[in-house]
Amino acid sequence: MMNFRRGRQREEPEINLIPFIDVLLVVLIFLMVSTTYSKFTELQITLPTADAEKVQERPFEINVTIDAKGNYTVNNVPVSFHSVAGLAEDLKNAARSGGPNGQAANDPVVIVNADQFAMHQMVINVLEAARVAGYDKLTFAAQTGAKK
Repeated sequence: MMNFRRGRQREEPEINLIPFIDVLLVVLIFLMVSTTYSKFTELQITLPTADAEKVQERPFEINVTIDAKGNYTVNNVPVSFHSVAGLAEDLKNAARSGGPNGQAANDPVVIVNADQFAMHQMVINVLEAARVAGYDKLTFAAQTGAKK
């Protein structure tokens, strides 16, 4: 039997560090990119105070309520719906009778309180009646913090 390794010495095994360094650099770059720095921690600010007076008078509100069965109320007074013009007249009457200090309200805010199961057409009727009555300030009431 011949020994072909006669003249060679046995090599010491060594760890190749180049792939290890490559992996560490990739991890380092990933950590640098994905780290979020808080930009506001170094800002020590004191907010200014405003001494402005609070709004002294709220705009007059007309609350229109629509329930799921299609019944309308204007400022808690039930009204029967026959036409948009009739509902607009009810809105005008509510503005005339219940302004601030008993005066007629010129530019009231119409607040629509519609049941979630009310038909879309009923809400559109109130929007159209407010337009016919000339009241362009309109908002919708919503419930906050509803748990599902």
